[in-house]
Order: sequence, then structure tokens, then C-alpha cells
Amino acid sequence: MIERNFDVPFIARLALREKQIQQNYRPIIAVHKWFARRPGTLFRGLLLSEFAPAPLVNSFYESHSIKDVRIGDPFMGGGTPLLEANRMGCEVVGFDINPMAYWIVKEEIEHIDLDAYRQAAEALRSHLEAEIGPWYRSRCARCGSSAARVKYFLWVKVQACRGCGQKIDLFPGYLLAEDRRHPKNVFVCPGCGELVESSSRNQPGDCPSCGSPVPSIGPARRANFTCPSCSMENRYPSPEAGPPEHRLFAIEYFCPECKPGHQGRFFKKPDGCDVEAAEEAQRRWENMRPRFVPDDDIPAGDETNRLHRWGYFKYRQMFNARQLVALELSCREIAKQSDRRLRNALATNLSDLLRYQNMLCRYDPMALKSLDIFSVHGFPVGLVQCESNILGITTGATGVNVGSGGWSNIAGKYLKAKAYCDSPFEIRHEGRRKITVSIRGEWIGEHSNAVPRAADRKVSLACRNAARAVLPAASLDAVLTDPPYFGNVQYAELMDFCYVWLRALLGSDESAFAPESTRNTEELTGNQSMGRGLEEFASGLSAVFQNMTRALKPGGPLAFTYHHNTIEAYLAAAVAILDAGLVCSASLPCPAEMGASIHISGTGSSIVDTVFVCRSTGSVPRKWIAQTPEELAGLVRQDVLCLSDAGLTPSAGDIRCTTFGHITRLAVWNLYKSWDPGRQMVRKLEAVRDWMERTLPMAATSSAVADLLAGEPTVRVLALREEVAHYGTGDDTVSF
Repeated sequence: MIERNFDVPFIARLALREKQIQQNYRPIIAVHKWFARRPGTLFRGLLLSEFAPAPLVNSFYESHSIKDVRIGDPFMGGGTPLLEANRMGCEVVGFDINPMAYWIVKEEIEHIDLDAYRQAAEALRSHLEAEIGPWYRSRCARCGSSAARVKYFLWVKVQACRGCGQKIDLFPGYLLAEDRRHPKNVFVCPGCGELVESSSRNQPGDCPSCGSPVPSIGPARRANFTCPSCSMENRYPSPEAGPPEHRLFAIEYFCPECKPGHQGRFFKKPDGCDVEAAEEAQRRWENMRPRFVPDDDIPAGDETNRLHRWGYFKYRQMFNARQLVALELSCREIAKQSDRRLRNALATNLSDLLRYQNMLCRYDPMALKSLDIFSVHGFPVGLVQCESNILGITTGATGVNVGSGGWSNIAGKYLKAKAYCDSPFEIRHEGRRKITVSIRGEWIGEHSNAVPRAADRKVSLACRNAARAVLPAASLDAVLTDPPYFGNVQYAELMDFCYVWLRALLGSDESAFAPESTRNTEELTGNQSMGRGLEEFASGLSAVFQNMTRALKPGGPLAFTYHHNTIEAYLAAAVAILDAGLVCSASLPCPAEMGASIHISGTGSSIVDTVFVCRSTGSVPRKWIAQTPEELAGLVRQDVLCLSDAGLTPSAGDIRCTTFGHITRLAVWNLYKSWDPGRQMVRKLEAVRDWMERTLPMAATSSAVADLLAGEPTVRVLALREEVAHYGTGDDTVSF
């Protein structure tokens, strides 16, 4: 059972490493972008702890065929629990109310002929090269070669002065590239537009071309700019004028002829041919009758209102003409594909490609690469945008990609993802060495390309609210899921950006694409625009947990990951567990996010989830039933030691969320015998809050863990190995 067999330091160590470069550990995630995917190593650990007899540290790297076990996931999202269960031979049943989540998981699991896919992807790229290849070529500024290929086109937003009408470049600063991955800093001269290299980031000096001083600070500041011609103060954006206008001001390119003797990157000011290519694309788009470019309006919403403030009211307005032509031509070729699985795979590729092929992508001046639109979980509108080469650039005999955001990049990642389905692996660390361990006999899919005579596996996926799914009683051996966290990350609003394209391309063939939007009033996230608050979230979560529990075998685990920065969100989790008639038999910490992620870095948010393990019957060690803040602090201290042993130095946010997890577990333990699920939701939330405030008040609890919050040393690792015995002991237990 998970409560006895789960090895927190071992899994936390693996999860922490996986989240640094998740695509290297679980290539399957490259099929399509989804948000906040939990570590595959975590769910593999949970499954093996529950269903494999050997100690986790031994069984983890072995091949498993767990037959006659049925795993459910009511919130599929990116599909991690189901992928891990399917890989080990389990039958899987998954639900998600979001059509994009359903589609992504379906495409991840569905097997495909890799050779046929490779040929189809190459044919698509070759067709685009023949049609629009010249738009992505440029003349090398060093050697004059016409073999240079554009990696990134860089555009700056432009707005007319309301006084004199002059169009002003809205540069927040003139630094284009830092001197970390390039020998010198690169600046844009505001006088003549030439690119200037300087050893100083703060004092670039004078422009060698026009002699003008090159400032580091631009005119655009806090939604204001001053016109240099008439000194009129202006504000931006100007939504009444429509989508922002952009000007092409720089290009990063790749020259295969110069590269062997060149240090750093290749930058240039666009020449006449570069400008003409963009103008030709504009003319072609104006004369094109698109069949697949969506004309959908962007609905109001918590995230999409930001787009409205910038004058974007239709999704197609978020792309420039060259991108629109290239995407329309891509869709036309995909639609011709007669093989359904190949057509769906290429359509999924295009949907994922969109996050790099739009005019909200930004250029990272330190990493010197494009930041896709979802690099933060929102719609960030910058002043300098980055357009990637949609064809992609490959070099060398092995076809290594240069740059990002093109068809060659997306197809290459997809091939690796589906090859991993045929031959999954784990990565073992021995000192500084990383050893890839092939797990022969395991595979992902409903059918195996690699294992001869392997029996097909049952995979049941549905795009619907799991609260209303019809499942036979006692038909699930376990429910493993990563539910919404009552955050304000509006996944549906974000995924509509891709969905409207997929729907235009495949909608007539897929019933899941019938709705005009992925948004749903029953979606479990807080949303001000839709009037969804904590009560609605708790009611929805409770309904799903109750339905899943009815389908669970007696004593089977319902395990889910959870974290939030405020205790209020945990009230809903506690109510859902209690309404389902479950007891929380364990709350286990595990790293779940990458601290360096743009949406987390510097925010104080936790990267540690609590894994809540819930059952209808069972027992728990008596010492886990803390009754005072001091006893609770002891449990939190042991969790911190486990995480420290895994190589993580827990932050105040991590400790806070770990504490919230224990408080929630204890609230459920103390309330379950007298719980009345028939009360109004507001009363049930109050009942949980009252118990928490009365028994484990936050002031006293914070005081009890003050030494941890202050970052004081805990104990040496040797002591830790003695302390963690409470996760798998035969100590005195309490049944429920």
C-alpha cells in the first residue's frame, strides 16, 4: 500500500530531477503543450507502491505488467497518471471537461506508424519550403551568402503620436542581446536602426554608422511615451485603433558558410530583400481566401480581457501575414492526408506549433531564443515580439535543429515522444553520471509497435464532466489524479488559442470539437468573469470525488496531488474528501514544479505538492494523528528532512503548503465520523475552517514551525534516514 511502501526521499529526488528538464525524462509530454504537468516518476512511484510487492527503490527500474487493474483519472489534463498506468499494463479510464485535454491525452496514447509519420512530416515541410521558403532566407551580413536562413524576425510595436501623427517605435530599451551567449551586447541604434555591439551594457557608446549616441533606455515606460518630434505625451496601448502595428527591426539568422569560423550568433538589420519578403507575404495574405484560419472572436475572460486592452478581438489578429499564410498552407496539406491517424498527428503538431508562431512570442535577450506564448500561464503582451522560422532549420548529417518554433522542431520532438511510447526508459543517477535504463516490456498505447504479440490494452477516454460519468460500482482499483487547484490559471481561456485552429481543421470529424470554445461553466477554476468562487469549486470537486468513490473498490486509494498558497483552497479539498465518505490516510510531500519556471521564479510560490491518499477503509499510524501544533510541527519537520535528503532546500512556501496538507488531513480525520454531506456547501466549508482554527490555528502552527521557516539547520542526512521510518512502519495503528 502507498502509505507503507511509498519512499518519499527516493521519489522526491527523482521528481526534482525530472522537473528540471521534464522532456528528457518523459519525452511523451512533447506531443503537445499542457500546463503544470506533474512528474511521471511520482505517479509511477504511487502505482508501484500500491500494486508491486518489492520495495520501491528496487521495483522502480524493473519492467512491470500489472494486469487486471483498472485505474481512473477524472481530471486527465496532460494525462500523466494514465500514461504511467497504461505503460505498466493497467486498463485506464479517463475524463476531462476540456476538449483540448481530452485530445492531447488521446494523441499521446494512440499508437502511430513512425515511419509513415516521418514521411508525412517531411513531405509537409518540403511543400512549405517550395511554396514560401524564400520568405525565410536572408543574405549574410558577413559573407554575402544567400544560403543564410532566418532563425528569428524581431518586431517592435509602433504607435502613432496623437499630436503630430508620427509613428513611434515602442522600445522599452535598446538592448537586443546580452553578452552571455554572444561575445558582446547587441543594441539597436534608434537613430539609423543599425545593430551596435558593445562590451558595456549600461553605456553602449556611439553608433559606428551614424555617430549618434546609443541609449540603453527606450521611450516606452509604464504605458506612456513622449513623441521625440512634438514632445506630446501619449499612452499605449490604443485598443480603439485595433491590433498593434509592428515594424521589423532586426533578424537573427544562421549562416552555414560562416559558422565554422564565427563566434556567437548572427544578427543584422533587415535589408531591402527582408522587408520585401514581409511585404510579399502581406500581399499574398490579402489575396488569399483562407479555409482554415479561424475567424473566431476572442471572448471576454480573466486572461483574454488583457488581449482586448491591446486591440486584439479576433484570434487571427494575433498573427502576422507571413504566419497566417504559412499556417493556412500547412492546414491545407494536413487536410489532404487520407490516413486518419497521420492527419490527427500533424494537426496536433500544428496546434502545438501555434505557441511559437504568433505575435505575442518574445525574444529572450539572455538565452537568445524565442519564448513561446505560454512561457507564462497567461497572455503576456510585450513591446518587442519574436517571429520564428516556421520551416525550422536543420544542420549536419543528423539534422540537428538550429533555433526553435518551426516544423522541423515540432516533428522532431513528436518522433522522440512516440518512440518513447515504444521503448520507455528511466534515468538512474550514479554520482554525476546519468544512466538511461531501458524498461523492456513496458510500452504506452492501446497497441504496441515494439513488443511482438503483445495483447492490446483497454483505453477509455471521454470528454465530459467526470461527476456525471457512468461507471459500475467497484470497477476501479484506484483513482490517481491531479485536479485543478482553485487557482486563477485559466487553462480553457489559454487553450482556446489552439482549439479554434484544431476545430477549424478537424471539427467535422471529431465530436469533442463541437463546442465553439473549451470554456465550460463547470470547469473547476476560480474565474471572476464567470462568477466562479470557492463554493462552486468545492461543489464541483465534491461531485467528482463522490462519483469516483462509488466506482472504487472498497479500500482502494483515491490519491491526488494538491498545493495552493492559501489555506482557503484546502477547505474545498477537505470537503470533497469528506463528502465522498473517505478518510485521508496519508499526506506525502513531493516536488511538482520547477522553481526556475518563469511563472514561479521570484514569487514565493511552492514547488512542493501534497499527495493526499484517501480510502474508505484502512488504518493509519497513531503517531500521524497530531493533536497539537507542536505535534504537527514534528510531522512537518520530518517531511522537510525527507525533501532535504532528496536535494531540495524547502522554501517558506514549500513548508507552508506541506503544513496545509497535514492540517487538511487531520481535519478530515477528526470530522469524518460526524460529517453530514447534505448541508449547504457554505456550512461545510465553515465546519472545516472552524475545526482548523480551533484545533490547529495558523498563528500557533506558524510559531511551532518557526525554526523551519527561519531556515535554521535541521539535522544531518544520517539522522534523516532514521527519522523517515514513520512512512513504512508497523507501529501502533488506528483503523477507520
